[in-house]
Amino acid sequence: MFPFQRILFPVDYSEPCAAVVSHVEQMARHFSCSLSLLHIVEPSLPLYDETGTYLVPSPDLLQLEATRLKEFSAANFPGLRTIQLVEQGEPGAVIRETIHRHGTDLVMMPTRGRGLFRRLLLGSVTAKVLHDVGCFVWTGVHSSLPQHTSPLPYTSVLCAVGLDPETPDVLRAASAVAFSFGARLHVVHCVETPPMSLEIDFAPYRQRLMDAADLELRLIMRNVGVEATLTVLEGAIDARVRKEALDRATDLVITGRGHHQGKFSRLFSQLYSIVRESPCPVLSV
Repeated sequence: MFPFQRILFPVDYSEPCAAVVSHVEQMARHFSCSLSLLHIVEPSLPLYDETGTYLVPSPDLLQLEATRLKEFSAANFPGLRTIQLVEQGEPGAVIRETIHRHGTDLVMMPTRGRGLFRRLLLGSVTAKVLHDVGCFVWTGVHSSLPQHTSPLPYTSVLCAVGLDPETPDVLRAASAVAFSFGARLHVVHCVETPPMSLEIDFAPYRQRLMDAADLELRLIMRNVGVEATLTVLEGAIDARVRKEALDRATDLVITGRGHHQGKFSRLFSQLYSIVRESPCPVLSV
């Protein structure tokens, strides 16, 4: 729910994790919300002694990890009261269970690829969280474009929407987030039209599609009370959102995850590419 009251930050001590620490700290301070740090100890291959008895992992390991997480919290979140959690299990499942147990509103985590590799893959844990959980998920791009930083407070928010049942909810969320930071809000919608053909002129058809989408979105925005500028574009949504974000010096992209359309919705399949291509953090609803 918004405004955020409980943030969950999975910590694996990696470079991408360290790169989003400042974003997590500033978000927690901005909303004066609780911050839970979660470190997950992944199970190794099961070990058995010579009698075939399963050997339980040493509790000393968990204690060492708890101490390490406490030190990480003190070093990176001074003055903030944090909850430190050390759990064992498969990371995606543990994160999902922790969200349910603690009533988390927002999960903040980095994507995993860097540079050119970021265009090719999205970390499996991040992908699982985006797919499985119902709360807001913030994903950071960790220095993909050093010249395009996104410090708080955000001043420019871009909301990428489709035309589907979740559009009003995404618009309301984007409006509320932008308002909380005093940021400009711009809405973008992409229409994917047939490619150019020498035999058929699709130009009139293409323009009618874009005009119809523009009208429908303006009606939705008026009905839900969202005031923002709007652009309807043609082309692949990931490339268009990236270009709009760069052109408008966007600090945060907000989009939906297709919850109303089932697990394998078209919008959800596009979310991965939006996250991969975005030059700034993405908050998915």
